[in-house]
Amino acid sequence: MQQELLSYLRCPITHQRLELKVISTISKTFNNAVFEVINEGILFAGNLCYPIIKGIPRLLVEAIVDYEEFLQKHLPDFPERKEKIYVEYKALIEFAVKKNCHTKKSFAQEWNLFDYEKDTTWNADATEMLNRFLKEVDETKTSINGKIILDAGCGNGLLNDLIANEGAKVLGFDFSLSVEKAFEKNSNPNAWFVQADVQFPPVAFDAFDIVHCSGVLIHTNNTENSFNCLTPLVKTSGKLSVWLYYPRKDFIHNCFNFIRIYSSKLPLKLQYYLYLIFLFPPTYLIKKIKQNPQNKREMMIDILDWMTPEFRWEHTHEEAASWYEKRSFINIRVTTNEVFGFNIVGERAV
Repeated sequence: MQQELLSYLRCPITHQRLELKVISTISKTFNNAVFEVINEGILFAGNLCYPIIKGIPRLLVEAIVDYEEFLQKHLPDFPERKEKIYVEYKALIEFAVKKNCHTKKSFAQEWNLFDYEKDTTWNADATEMLNRFLKEVDETKTSINGKIILDAGCGNGLLNDLIANEGAKVLGFDFSLSVEKAFEKNSNPNAWFVQADVQFPPVAFDAFDIVHCSGVLIHTNNTENSFNCLTPLVKTSGKLSVWLYYPRKDFIHNCFNFIRIYSSKLPLKLQYYLYLIFLFPPTYLIKKIKQNPQNKREMMIDILDWMTPEFRWEHTHEEAASWYEKRSFINIRVTTNEVFGFNIVGERAV
């Protein structure tokens, strides 16, 4: 974690500013220059505490559950602190644990397959990824220079590095442990990573010129409610950009959606092998016939992304536009339209 990131971070529960205790630092090379970054530490908001592990702030509501061992090791008063936290926030923490358990595991399994040296993200190389992002948010390389950008659901983090290389500062957060690999592979000091929940964003209000959330809200328990959690983060006149699945009148598509209602409830390991045996072979054959350039891992990641998440919602253009309108956003427009989904953007009114 870079020290500069602290000014953007907030407690995901109380939204207070955070105080930092550094445990250890490491040297990390960004663009051929060596920087000192925080490797381990603890962030405090009163009794609430959140660890920094492997350079990543773990700003989840349920952090004291997920990272209890680390906190117990580094905080002598952790038992008393935990007791006080549970007196006030027990119901919220238990809700977050239950809500997030399956989703964190499903996306961790998905991104663990990804090979940073050989694979592309959603069938796009670095140039295509950046161009796609610019088209979605309706910006140019020149216009994002100097902007502060939030990537809510950054996955493998490759896009964040590309955006930072164009002169922006970009904070990427994700639910899953994919942020660890993202931080490890990142080569730009202005690309930052946090483990966080899109429904409890641990960042300052009115702080970002662009908030971009691609293919994430539709994997939460309620897309519109999750959308609403992002709106306060956008600066006045800033943009909120989201990519959503679109309902299709396609028999095979809807059969897959029907199957996943039941199959997504199975243990993730079992799902993996079921999809590998029954879905991967026909998918591979069809994609090869269509001369799709994806390799086998990329195809399997696509299957897992569709079938394993607990939630997978689909929305129309009009429905998504209504969310912006209800929250007084202006200049609402669909910026990309694809086979499975679309991107929509709006600007926060003055």
